Amino acid sequence: MDVISNGVRSIRSHSDQEKENHDPKIRAVNLGGWLVTEGWIKPSLFDAIPNKDFLDGTRLQFQSMTVGKFLCAESGGGSRVVANSTGTSEVSKPKAGSGSGWETFRLWRISETLFNFRVANKQFVGLGSSGDGIELVATCYSPGAPETFEIVRNPDDPSRVRIKASNGFFLQVRTEERVSADCRRDESDAWGDDDPSVFVMSFTKRLEGEYQVTNGLGPQEAPKVMREHWSTFIVEDDLKFVAENGLDAVRIPVGWWIASDPNPPLPYVGGSLAFLDSAFSWAEKYGLKVIIDLHAAPGSQNGWEHSSSRDGFQEWGHTDDTIQQTLHVIEFLTSRYTESPSLYAVDLLNEPLGETLPLETVAKYYRAGHTAVRKHSPTAYVIMSRVLGPSGPELLLPVASGLDRTVVDMHCYLLFRTKFGTVQENLDYVYEHRVAQLDRVATSDGPLTFVGEWVVEWTVNGATKEEYQKFAAAQLEVYGRATFGWAYWTLKCARDHWSLEWMIKNGYIKL
Repeated sequence: MDVISNGVRSIRSHSDQEKENHDPKIRAVNLGGWLVTEGWIKPSLFDAIPNKDFLDGTRLQFQSMTVGKFLCAESGGGSRVVANSTGTSEVSKPKAGSGSGWETFRLWRISETLFNFRVANKQFVGLGSSGDGIELVATCYSPGAPETFEIVRNPDDPSRVRIKASNGFFLQVRTEERVSADCRRDESDAWGDDDPSVFVMSFTKRLEGEYQVTNGLGPQEAPKVMREHWSTFIVEDDLKFVAENGLDAVRIPVGWWIASDPNPPLPYVGGSLAFLDSAFSWAEKYGLKVIIDLHAAPGSQNGWEHSSSRDGFQEWGHTDDTIQQTLHVIEFLTSRYTESPSLYAVDLLNEPLGETLPLETVAKYYRAGHTAVRKHSPTAYVIMSRVLGPSGPELLLPVASGLDRTVVDMHCYLLFRTKFGTVQENLDYVYEHRVAQLDRVATSDGPLTFVGEWVVEWTVNGATKEEYQKFAAAQLEVYGRATFGWAYWTLKCARDHWSLEWMIKNGYIKL
Protein backbone atom coordinates (compact mmCIF):
# COMPACT_ATOMS: atom_id res chain seq x y z
CA MET A 1 0.00 0.00 0.00
CA ASP A 2 1.40 3.40 -0.98
CA VAL A 3 0.62 6.80 0.49
CA ILE A 4 0.91 9.78 -1.82
CA SER A 5 1.45 13.38 -0.85
CA ASN A 6 -2.16 14.59 -0.74
CA GLY A 7 -3.10 12.00 1.87
CA VAL A 8 -5.19 9.83 -0.49
CA ARG A 9 -3.99 6.27 -0.51
CA SER A 10 -3.39 4.07 -3.52
CA ILE A 11 -3.37 0.29 -3.51
CA ARG A 12 -1.02 -1.81 -5.61
CA SER A 13 -2.70 -4.37 -7.84
CA HIS A 14 -3.62 -7.67 -6.20
CA SER A 15 -2.54 -11.01 -7.60
CA ASP A 16 -5.00 -12.51 -10.04
CA GLN A 17 -7.21 -15.13 -8.38
CA GLU A 18 -9.64 -15.91 -11.15
CA LYS A 19 -11.23 -19.32 -11.22
CA GLU A 20 -12.29 -18.90 -14.86
CA ASN A 21 -10.82 -17.95 -18.21
CA HIS A 22 -12.90 -14.79 -17.89
CA ASP A 23 -12.94 -12.28 -15.05
CA PRO A 24 -15.76 -13.23 -12.64
CA LYS A 25 -15.79 -9.79 -11.02
CA ILE A 26 -19.03 -7.86 -10.91
CA ARG A 27 -20.09 -4.38 -9.88
CA ALA A 28 -23.61 -4.75 -8.59
CA VAL A 29 -26.37 -3.09 -6.65
CA ASN A 30 -28.88 -4.67 -4.27
CA LEU A 31 -32.60 -4.34 -4.95
CA GLY A 32 -33.29 -4.12 -1.22
CA GLY A 33 -36.71 -3.40 0.22
CA TRP A 34 -38.51 -4.75 -2.84
CA LEU A 35 -39.39 -8.44 -2.48
CA VAL A 36 -38.37 -8.49 1.20
CA THR A 37 -39.72 -5.55 3.18
CA GLU A 38 -37.53 -3.32 5.32
CA GLY A 39 -39.56 -0.47 6.72
CA TRP A 40 -36.74 2.06 6.87
CA ILE A 41 -36.24 1.71 3.12
CA LYS A 42 -39.87 2.62 2.33
CA PRO A 43 -41.66 3.78 5.50
CA SER A 44 -44.91 4.59 3.68
CA LEU A 45 -45.66 0.86 3.36
CA PHE A 46 -46.76 0.94 6.99
CA ASP A 47 -48.97 4.03 6.78
CA ALA A 48 -52.25 2.17 6.36
CA ILE A 49 -51.78 -0.24 9.28
CA PRO A 50 -54.36 0.36 12.03
CA ASN A 51 -52.99 0.65 15.57
CA LYS A 52 -49.50 0.43 14.07
CA ASP A 53 -47.71 1.08 17.35
CA PHE A 54 -48.36 -2.56 18.12
CA LEU A 55 -46.75 -4.63 15.36
CA ASP A 56 -45.40 -8.15 15.73
CA GLY A 57 -42.12 -8.13 17.60
CA THR A 58 -42.66 -4.78 19.30
CA ARG A 59 -40.93 -4.99 22.67
CA LEU A 60 -42.77 -3.51 25.61
CA GLN A 61 -42.19 -2.96 29.31
CA PHE A 62 -44.87 -2.25 31.93
CA GLN A 63 -44.33 -0.58 35.27
CA SER A 64 -46.95 -0.66 37.97
CA MET A 65 -48.13 2.76 39.12
CA THR A 66 -48.72 1.51 42.65
CA VAL A 67 -45.50 -0.37 43.40
CA GLY A 68 -43.23 1.41 40.92
CA LYS A 69 -41.73 -1.83 39.64
CA PHE A 70 -41.80 -3.76 36.40
CA LEU A 71 -43.98 -6.66 35.36
CA CYS A 72 -41.54 -9.50 35.04
CA ALA A 73 -41.58 -13.13 33.89
CA GLU A 74 -39.93 -14.80 36.84
CA SER A 75 -36.72 -16.58 35.73
CA GLY A 76 -37.41 -15.34 32.20
CA GLY A 77 -40.36 -17.70 31.84
CA GLY A 78 -41.63 -21.06 33.01
CA SER A 79 -43.23 -19.70 36.15
CA ARG A 80 -45.41 -16.84 37.34
CA VAL A 81 -45.47 -13.22 36.26
CA VAL A 82 -44.73 -10.79 39.10
CA ALA A 83 -44.15 -7.06 39.58
CA ASN A 84 -41.05 -7.09 41.73
CA SER A 85 -38.26 -6.00 39.40
CA THR A 86 -36.61 -2.63 39.72
CA GLY A 87 -34.85 -3.02 36.37
CA THR A 88 -31.61 -1.08 36.18
CA SER A 89 -32.38 1.42 38.95
CA GLU A 90 -34.41 1.76 42.11
CA VAL A 91 -37.54 3.83 41.47
CA SER A 92 -40.37 4.88 43.71
CA LYS A 93 -42.56 5.83 40.76
CA PRO A 94 -42.42 4.64 37.16
CA LYS A 95 -39.63 5.86 34.91
CA ALA A 96 -40.09 4.76 31.30
CA GLY A 97 -37.46 2.49 29.82
CA SER A 98 -35.49 1.64 32.99
CA GLY A 99 -36.25 -2.08 32.91
CA SER A 100 -34.00 -4.93 31.77
CA GLY A 101 -34.35 -8.31 30.01
CA TRP A 102 -36.96 -10.27 31.96
CA GLU A 103 -39.20 -7.19 32.01
CA THR A 104 -39.44 -7.14 28.21
CA PHE A 105 -42.46 -8.66 26.46
CA ARG A 106 -42.54 -9.30 22.71
CA LEU A 107 -45.85 -8.89 20.93
CA TRP A 108 -47.54 -11.34 18.65
CA ARG A 109 -50.30 -9.43 16.89
CA ILE A 110 -53.51 -11.47 16.68
CA SER A 111 -55.73 -8.64 15.48
CA GLU A 112 -55.80 -4.87 15.55
CA THR A 113 -56.53 -4.96 19.29
CA LEU A 114 -55.59 -8.44 20.58
CA PHE A 115 -52.08 -9.68 21.31
CA ASN A 116 -49.94 -12.42 22.83
CA PHE A 117 -46.94 -11.53 25.02
CA ARG A 118 -43.80 -13.66 24.56
CA VAL A 119 -41.09 -13.67 27.23
CA ALA A 120 -37.33 -14.22 27.29
CA ASN A 121 -37.49 -18.04 27.42
CA LYS A 122 -40.00 -18.04 24.53
CA GLN A 123 -43.11 -18.91 26.56
CA PHE A 124 -46.27 -16.82 26.42
CA VAL A 125 -47.99 -14.95 29.23
CA GLY A 126 -51.41 -16.35 30.12
CA LEU A 127 -53.89 -17.12 32.86
CA GLY A 128 -52.95 -19.93 35.21
CA SER A 129 -54.99 -23.11 35.01
CA SER A 130 -54.83 -23.93 38.72
CA GLY A 131 -56.90 -22.47 41.56
CA ASP A 132 -59.15 -19.63 40.49
CA GLY A 133 -57.50 -19.26 37.09
CA ILE A 134 -56.72 -15.56 37.47
CA GLU A 135 -53.04 -15.74 38.34
CA LEU A 136 -50.68 -14.52 35.62
CA VAL A 137 -48.08 -17.07 34.43
CA ALA A 138 -45.65 -17.55 31.54
CA THR A 139 -45.58 -21.30 30.94
CA CYS A 140 -47.22 -21.92 27.54
CA TYR A 141 -45.33 -22.40 24.26
CA SER A 142 -48.41 -22.47 21.98
CA PRO A 143 -50.64 -19.46 22.68
CA GLY A 144 -54.42 -19.72 22.65
CA ALA A 145 -57.32 -17.82 24.18
CA PRO A 146 -55.92 -17.75 27.75
CA GLU A 147 -52.73 -16.12 26.36
CA THR A 148 -54.60 -13.35 24.52
CA PHE A 149 -54.73 -9.79 25.88
CA GLU A 150 -55.92 -6.33 24.91
CA ILE A 151 -53.91 -3.18 25.62
CA VAL A 152 -56.18 -0.26 26.50
CA ARG A 153 -54.47 3.14 26.37
CA ASN A 154 -55.42 6.25 28.28
CA PRO A 155 -56.67 8.68 25.59
CA ASP A 156 -55.13 11.61 27.48
CA ASP A 157 -51.76 9.91 28.11
CA PRO A 158 -51.10 6.94 25.78
CA SER A 159 -48.13 5.81 27.87
CA ARG A 160 -50.59 4.81 30.61
CA VAL A 161 -52.34 1.54 29.88
CA ARG A 162 -54.52 -1.18 31.29
CA ILE A 163 -54.21 -4.80 30.13
CA LYS A 164 -57.41 -6.76 29.64
CA ALA A 165 -57.26 -10.56 29.90
CA SER A 166 -59.34 -13.11 28.04
CA ASN A 167 -61.66 -13.55 31.04
CA GLY A 168 -62.89 -9.97 30.60
CA PHE A 169 -61.04 -8.58 33.62
CA PHE A 170 -58.03 -6.28 33.80
CA LEU A 171 -54.68 -7.15 35.29
CA GLN A 172 -53.88 -5.62 38.64
CA VAL A 173 -50.85 -5.66 40.88
CA ARG A 174 -52.04 -6.85 44.28
CA THR A 175 -48.52 -7.10 45.67
CA GLU A 176 -45.04 -7.24 44.15
CA GLU A 177 -45.35 -11.02 44.19
CA ARG A 178 -48.89 -11.36 42.86
CA VAL A 179 -50.38 -10.12 39.61
CA SER A 180 -53.95 -11.23 38.90
CA ALA A 181 -56.60 -10.78 36.21
CA ASP A 182 -59.63 -9.91 38.33
CA CYS A 183 -60.06 -6.14 38.20
CA ARG A 184 -63.24 -4.48 36.87
CA ARG A 185 -62.87 -1.13 35.15
CA ASP A 186 -65.07 1.08 32.93
CA GLU A 187 -64.06 3.58 30.28
CA SER A 188 -65.08 6.43 32.59
CA ASP A 189 -62.81 5.32 35.44
CA ALA A 190 -59.88 7.56 36.35
CA TRP A 191 -56.26 6.63 35.63
CA GLY A 192 -54.82 7.61 39.00
CA ASP A 193 -51.41 6.84 40.46
CA ASP A 194 -53.08 4.75 43.16
CA ASP A 195 -54.85 2.46 40.70
CA PRO A 196 -53.34 -1.08 40.74
CA SER A 197 -54.60 -1.73 37.19
CA VAL A 198 -52.63 1.15 35.64
CA PHE A 199 -49.18 0.64 34.13
CA VAL A 200 -46.68 2.93 32.43
CA MET A 201 -45.82 1.36 29.08
CA SER A 202 -42.55 1.96 27.28
CA PHE A 203 -41.31 0.75 23.90
CA THR A 204 -37.81 -0.70 23.74
CA LYS A 205 -37.70 -1.99 20.16
CA ARG A 206 -39.78 -2.09 17.00
CA LEU A 207 -39.57 -4.38 13.96
CA GLU A 208 -40.73 -3.36 10.48
CA GLY A 209 -40.24 -6.31 8.16
CA GLU A 210 -42.32 -8.46 5.83
CA TYR A 211 -44.14 -10.21 8.67
CA GLN A 212 -45.01 -6.94 10.38
CA VAL A 213 -46.40 -5.22 7.29
CA THR A 214 -48.44 -8.15 5.99
CA ASN A 215 -49.82 -9.22 9.37
CA GLY A 216 -50.45 -5.62 10.34
CA LEU A 217 -52.37 -4.82 7.18
CA GLY A 218 -54.36 -8.04 7.40
CA PRO A 219 -55.52 -10.50 4.71
CA GLN A 220 -57.81 -8.02 2.96
CA GLU A 221 -55.46 -5.02 2.64
CA ALA A 222 -52.04 -6.66 2.51
CA PRO A 223 -52.41 -8.11 -1.03
CA LYS A 224 -53.41 -4.73 -2.42
CA VAL A 225 -50.63 -2.79 -0.70
CA MET A 226 -47.87 -5.31 -1.43
CA ARG A 227 -48.73 -5.84 -5.08
CA GLU A 228 -48.86 -2.08 -5.63
CA HIS A 229 -45.44 -1.82 -3.99
CA TRP A 230 -43.90 -4.63 -6.05
CA SER A 231 -45.22 -3.18 -9.31
CA THR A 232 -43.91 0.35 -8.70
CA PHE A 233 -40.82 0.22 -6.47
CA ILE A 234 -38.61 -1.58 -9.02
CA VAL A 235 -39.54 -1.39 -12.71
CA GLU A 236 -37.84 -2.10 -16.01
CA ASP A 237 -36.40 1.40 -16.28
CA ASP A 238 -34.53 0.81 -13.02
CA LEU A 239 -32.56 -2.06 -14.50
CA LYS A 240 -31.95 0.00 -17.60
CA PHE A 241 -30.56 2.72 -15.32
CA VAL A 242 -28.33 0.15 -13.61
CA ALA A 243 -26.94 -1.07 -16.95
CA GLU A 244 -26.31 2.47 -18.21
CA ASN A 245 -24.39 3.58 -15.12
CA GLY A 246 -21.38 1.36 -14.89
CA LEU A 247 -22.95 -1.66 -13.19
CA ASP A 248 -23.29 -5.15 -14.60
CA ALA A 249 -25.30 -7.08 -11.97
CA VAL A 250 -28.11 -6.92 -9.42
CA ARG A 251 -28.42 -8.81 -6.15
CA ILE A 252 -32.09 -9.51 -5.42
CA PRO A 253 -33.11 -10.32 -1.82
CA VAL A 254 -36.00 -12.79 -1.59
CA GLY A 255 -37.86 -14.48 1.25
CA TRP A 256 -38.44 -18.20 1.79
CA TRP A 257 -42.20 -17.84 1.20
CA ILE A 258 -41.61 -17.06 -2.49
CA ALA A 259 -41.21 -20.81 -3.11
CA SER A 260 -44.86 -21.29 -2.05
CA ASP A 261 -46.19 -18.71 -4.46
CA PRO A 262 -49.02 -18.07 -5.32
CA ASN A 263 -50.30 -19.34 -1.95
CA PRO A 264 -47.68 -18.73 0.72
CA PRO A 265 -48.53 -19.29 4.38
CA LEU A 266 -50.25 -16.43 6.15
CA PRO A 267 -49.62 -13.60 6.66
CA TYR A 268 -47.43 -13.52 3.54
CA VAL A 269 -48.89 -12.38 0.24
CA GLY A 270 -48.68 -14.28 -3.04
CA GLY A 271 -47.50 -12.67 -6.25
CA SER A 272 -43.86 -11.75 -5.62
CA LEU A 273 -42.57 -14.61 -7.78
CA ALA A 274 -43.98 -13.00 -10.93
CA PHE A 275 -41.95 -9.87 -10.19
CA LEU A 276 -38.77 -11.91 -9.73
CA ASP A 277 -39.54 -13.44 -13.14
CA SER A 278 -39.83 -9.92 -14.54
CA ALA A 279 -36.51 -8.92 -13.01
CA PHE A 280 -34.82 -11.81 -14.81
CA SER A 281 -36.44 -10.78 -18.10
CA TRP A 282 -35.26 -7.20 -17.67
CA ALA A 283 -31.77 -8.38 -16.70
CA GLU A 284 -31.57 -10.48 -19.84
CA LYS A 285 -32.72 -7.53 -21.95
CA TYR A 286 -30.04 -5.20 -20.57
CA GLY A 287 -27.25 -7.74 -20.24
CA LEU A 288 -27.17 -7.83 -16.46
CA LYS A 289 -26.18 -10.71 -14.20
CA VAL A 290 -28.46 -11.70 -11.31
CA ILE A 291 -27.59 -12.92 -7.83
CA ILE A 292 -30.56 -14.50 -6.05
CA ASP A 293 -30.08 -13.77 -2.37
CA LEU A 294 -32.05 -15.74 0.23
CA HIS A 295 -32.46 -12.83 2.62
CA ALA A 296 -35.11 -14.35 4.89
CA ALA A 297 -35.08 -18.01 5.93
CA PRO A 298 -37.93 -19.82 7.71
CA GLY A 299 -37.86 -18.95 11.41
CA SER A 300 -35.34 -16.13 10.81
CA GLN A 301 -31.59 -16.76 10.72
CA ASN A 302 -30.71 -13.66 12.75
CA GLY A 303 -33.81 -12.26 14.46
CA TRP A 304 -33.75 -9.00 12.50
CA GLU A 305 -36.57 -7.49 10.49
CA HIS A 306 -34.79 -8.00 7.17
CA SER A 307 -34.97 -11.75 7.77
CA SER A 308 -38.72 -11.43 8.36
CA SER A 309 -38.47 -12.33 12.01
CA ARG A 310 -41.84 -12.24 13.75
CA ASP A 311 -40.57 -11.24 17.16
CA GLY A 312 -36.78 -10.95 17.13
CA PHE A 313 -36.02 -14.54 18.12
CA GLN A 314 -33.79 -16.63 15.88
CA GLU A 315 -35.56 -19.93 15.16
CA TRP A 316 -33.75 -21.03 11.97
CA GLY A 317 -31.26 -23.84 12.43
CA HIS A 318 -32.59 -24.97 15.79
CA THR A 319 -34.49 -27.79 14.10
CA ASP A 320 -33.72 -29.80 11.00
CA ASP A 321 -37.11 -28.83 9.57
CA THR A 322 -36.08 -25.22 9.03
CA ILE A 323 -32.90 -26.29 7.24
CA GLN A 324 -34.68 -28.78 4.99
CA GLN A 325 -37.32 -26.18 4.13
CA THR A 326 -34.56 -23.73 3.25
CA LEU A 327 -32.83 -26.24 0.99
CA HIS A 328 -36.15 -26.72 -0.81
CA VAL A 329 -36.28 -22.96 -1.45
CA ILE A 330 -32.72 -22.97 -2.85
CA GLU A 331 -33.58 -25.87 -5.18
CA PHE A 332 -36.80 -24.22 -6.27
CA LEU A 333 -35.11 -20.93 -7.18
CA THR A 334 -32.11 -22.52 -8.91
CA SER A 335 -34.22 -24.88 -10.99
CA ARG A 336 -36.61 -22.09 -11.98
CA TYR A 337 -33.89 -19.81 -13.34
CA THR A 338 -31.12 -22.20 -14.37
CA GLU A 339 -31.90 -21.69 -18.07
CA SER A 340 -31.64 -17.92 -17.79
CA PRO A 341 -28.35 -16.54 -19.11
CA SER A 342 -28.56 -13.91 -16.35
CA LEU A 343 -28.41 -16.34 -13.41
CA TYR A 344 -24.92 -15.76 -12.07
CA ALA A 345 -25.00 -16.79 -8.43
CA VAL A 346 -27.17 -18.05 -5.59
CA ASP A 347 -26.56 -16.54 -2.15
CA LEU A 348 -27.50 -19.34 0.25
CA LEU A 349 -28.31 -17.33 3.39
CA ASN A 350 -27.94 -13.67 4.26
CA GLU A 351 -26.17 -12.80 7.52
CA PRO A 352 -26.72 -15.81 9.81
CA LEU A 353 -26.06 -14.77 13.38
CA GLY A 354 -23.35 -16.80 15.06
CA GLU A 355 -24.03 -15.68 18.63
CA THR A 356 -26.92 -18.15 18.95
CA LEU A 357 -26.16 -20.44 16.02
CA PRO A 358 -23.21 -22.86 15.94
CA LEU A 359 -20.86 -22.41 13.01
CA GLU A 360 -21.09 -26.13 12.23
CA THR A 361 -24.86 -25.82 11.73
CA VAL A 362 -24.33 -23.11 9.13
CA ALA A 363 -21.42 -25.01 7.56
CA LYS A 364 -23.51 -28.16 7.22
CA TYR A 365 -26.27 -26.15 5.58
CA TYR A 366 -23.82 -24.44 3.21
CA ARG A 367 -22.46 -27.79 2.04
CA ALA A 368 -25.99 -29.08 1.46
CA GLY A 369 -26.94 -25.79 -0.21
CA HIS A 370 -24.04 -26.12 -2.64
CA THR A 371 -25.29 -29.60 -3.54
CA ALA A 372 -28.82 -28.26 -4.01
CA VAL A 373 -27.60 -25.61 -6.45
CA ARG A 374 -25.45 -28.12 -8.34
CA LYS A 375 -28.44 -30.41 -8.89
CA HIS A 376 -29.77 -27.82 -11.30
CA SER A 377 -26.88 -25.57 -12.32
CA PRO A 378 -23.26 -26.56 -12.99
CA THR A 379 -22.18 -22.96 -13.52
CA ALA A 380 -23.92 -20.69 -10.99
CA TYR A 381 -21.61 -19.44 -8.27
CA VAL A 382 -22.61 -20.40 -4.73
CA ILE A 383 -22.25 -17.56 -2.23
CA MET A 384 -21.77 -18.20 1.47
CA SER A 385 -22.33 -15.26 3.78
CA ARG A 386 -20.03 -14.96 6.77
CA VAL A 387 -21.50 -15.92 10.13
CA LEU A 388 -21.96 -12.68 12.04
CA GLY A 389 -20.21 -12.53 15.38
CA PRO A 390 -16.77 -11.92 16.83
CA SER A 391 -15.05 -14.23 14.33
CA GLY A 392 -14.18 -13.23 10.79
CA PRO A 393 -15.16 -14.53 7.34
CA GLU A 394 -12.01 -16.67 7.15
CA LEU A 395 -13.81 -19.30 9.23
CA LEU A 396 -15.76 -20.19 6.10
CA LEU A 397 -12.63 -20.97 4.08
CA PRO A 398 -12.48 -24.68 5.05
CA VAL A 399 -16.14 -25.06 4.05
CA ALA A 400 -15.99 -23.19 0.76
CA SER A 401 -12.51 -24.31 -0.37
CA GLY A 402 -13.51 -27.90 -0.92
CA LEU A 403 -16.36 -27.00 -3.26
CA ASP A 404 -16.38 -25.65 -6.81
CA ARG A 405 -17.31 -22.09 -7.82
CA THR A 406 -17.80 -20.81 -4.29
CA VAL A 407 -17.75 -17.25 -2.98
CA VAL A 408 -17.38 -15.91 0.57
CA ASP A 409 -19.54 -12.85 1.18
CA MET A 410 -18.47 -10.26 3.75
CA HIS A 411 -20.56 -7.16 4.33
CA CYS A 412 -18.58 -3.99 4.93
CA TYR A 413 -20.57 -1.37 6.81
CA LEU A 414 -18.66 1.15 8.90
CA LEU A 415 -21.42 2.96 10.78
CA PHE A 416 -22.68 -0.10 12.69
CA ARG A 417 -19.38 -1.42 14.00
CA THR A 418 -17.29 1.72 14.25
CA LYS A 419 -18.11 5.17 15.57
CA PHE A 420 -15.39 7.20 13.92
CA GLY A 421 -16.25 10.87 14.07
CA THR A 422 -13.77 12.21 11.53
CA VAL A 423 -13.34 11.72 7.81
CA GLN A 424 -9.74 10.57 8.13
CA GLU A 425 -10.56 7.93 10.74
CA ASN A 426 -13.07 6.38 8.38
CA LEU A 427 -10.66 6.49 5.44
CA ASP A 428 -7.89 4.95 7.52
CA TYR A 429 -10.22 2.13 8.58
CA VAL A 430 -11.15 1.38 4.98
CA TYR A 431 -7.57 1.47 3.70
CA GLU A 432 -6.08 -0.50 6.57
CA HIS A 433 -8.63 -2.78 8.24
CA ARG A 434 -10.76 -3.59 5.20
CA VAL A 435 -7.73 -4.23 2.99
CA ALA A 436 -6.26 -6.59 5.58
CA GLN A 437 -9.61 -8.33 5.99
CA LEU A 438 -9.98 -8.92 2.24
CA ASP A 439 -6.39 -10.14 1.99
CA ARG A 440 -6.90 -12.68 4.79
CA VAL A 441 -9.80 -14.27 2.94
CA ALA A 442 -8.27 -14.18 -0.56
CA THR A 443 -6.31 -17.40 -1.08
CA SER A 444 -4.89 -18.77 -4.31
CA ASP A 445 -6.77 -22.06 -4.07
CA GLY A 446 -9.82 -20.98 -2.10
CA PRO A 447 -13.16 -19.33 -2.80
CA LEU A 448 -13.63 -15.94 -4.41
CA THR A 449 -14.35 -12.94 -2.19
CA PHE A 450 -17.38 -10.67 -2.40
CA VAL A 451 -18.41 -7.49 -0.60
CA GLY A 452 -22.11 -8.17 -0.92
CA GLU A 453 -23.25 -5.05 0.95
CA TRP A 454 -21.65 -1.67 1.58
CA VAL A 455 -22.80 1.94 1.62
CA VAL A 456 -21.42 5.45 1.54
CA GLU A 457 -22.68 6.36 5.00
CA TRP A 458 -20.88 6.95 8.27
CA THR A 459 -21.12 8.66 11.66
CA VAL A 460 -19.38 11.85 10.54
CA ASN A 461 -21.58 14.85 11.31
CA GLY A 462 -21.86 17.65 8.79
CA ALA A 463 -19.73 16.00 6.11
CA THR A 464 -19.48 17.89 2.81
CA LYS A 465 -20.32 16.49 -0.59
CA GLU A 466 -16.60 16.36 -1.39
CA GLU A 467 -15.95 14.31 1.74
CA TYR A 468 -18.68 11.87 0.80
CA GLN A 469 -17.12 11.60 -2.66
CA LYS A 470 -13.73 10.82 -1.11
CA PHE A 471 -15.32 8.18 1.13
CA ALA A 472 -17.08 6.63 -1.87
CA ALA A 473 -13.88 6.59 -3.93
CA ALA A 474 -11.94 4.93 -1.10
CA GLN A 475 -14.46 2.14 -0.74
CA LEU A 476 -14.70 1.59 -4.49
CA GLU A 477 -10.92 1.28 -4.64
CA VAL A 478 -10.64 -1.13 -1.72
CA TYR A 479 -13.70 -3.28 -2.43
CA GLY A 480 -12.48 -3.54 -6.01
CA ARG A 481 -9.86 -5.92 -4.57
CA ALA A 482 -12.59 -8.48 -3.86
CA THR A 483 -12.09 -11.24 -6.41
CA PHE A 484 -15.83 -11.64 -7.07
CA GLY A 485 -16.66 -7.94 -6.83
CA TRP A 486 -19.10 -5.91 -4.76
CA ALA A 487 -22.76 -4.87 -4.46
CA TYR A 488 -23.93 -1.50 -3.08
CA TRP A 489 -26.80 -1.45 -0.60
CA THR A 490 -29.23 -0.41 -2.09
CA LEU A 491 -30.68 0.97 -5.36
CA LYS A 492 -33.57 2.93 -3.81
CA CYS A 493 -34.08 4.13 -0.27
CA ALA A 494 -35.84 6.88 1.67
CA ARG A 495 -32.42 7.77 3.13
CA ASP A 496 -30.45 9.49 0.39
CA HIS A 497 -26.94 8.13 0.91
CA TRP A 498 -28.26 4.57 1.04
CA SER A 499 -29.83 5.03 -2.40
CA LEU A 500 -27.30 4.38 -5.16
CA GLU A 501 -29.75 5.91 -7.63
CA TRP A 502 -29.73 9.18 -5.64
CA MET A 503 -25.96 9.05 -5.16
CA ILE A 504 -25.34 8.67 -8.89
CA LYS A 505 -27.86 11.28 -10.00
CA ASN A 506 -26.50 13.81 -7.50
CA GLY A 507 -22.86 13.24 -8.28
CA TYR A 508 -21.78 11.68 -4.97
CA ILE A 509 -20.38 8.55 -6.54
CA LYS A 510 -18.76 7.84 -9.88
CA LEU A 511 -18.59 4.33 -11.24
